[in-house]
Amino acid sequence: MLNVVLYRPEIPPNTGNIGRLCHATDSALHLIGPLGFSLDERALRRAGLDYWQELRPRLWDSYQEFRASVADSSRVYLLTTKSERRYWDASFRDGDYLVFGPETRGLPESLLENHREDCLTIPQVAGRSLNLSTAAGIVLYEAIRQLAV
Repeated sequence: MLNVVLYRPEIPPNTGNIGRLCHATDSALHLIGPLGFSLDERALRRAGLDYWQELRPRLWDSYQEFRASVADSSRVYLLTTKSERRYWDASFRDGDYLVFGPETRGLPESLLENHREDCLTIPQVAGRSLNLSTAAGIVLYEAIRQLAV
């Protein structure tokens, strides 16, 4: 199983789309707070997340708490526009984690600096970045493709 991790997501529809992606691919969804929205039943219904109970995302209070839960044999990749290493150059394994930052600012620079060797990017035109749910789909399906070979 692969793992998609959203660090402090801000936009409910993006999280919903990524939740659908995880549900469709049998991947685990992890949410690291604080979240920019509520997960109460009414808010989820409004965002069209009627399958949320089936998805059962893991909620974490902090990045440190999340990292402490990761097995030593698993790898954690940080997706960022601030890397030269392309996502398709990684050799994904079952159990890997794909971490995406908040929509408006990405992952914190301090986190990237401390884990530069784990950073991956999706090549794109300078000054632009993809929608979070699109980026998650691109990288997750490359990992699935590699695992299927």
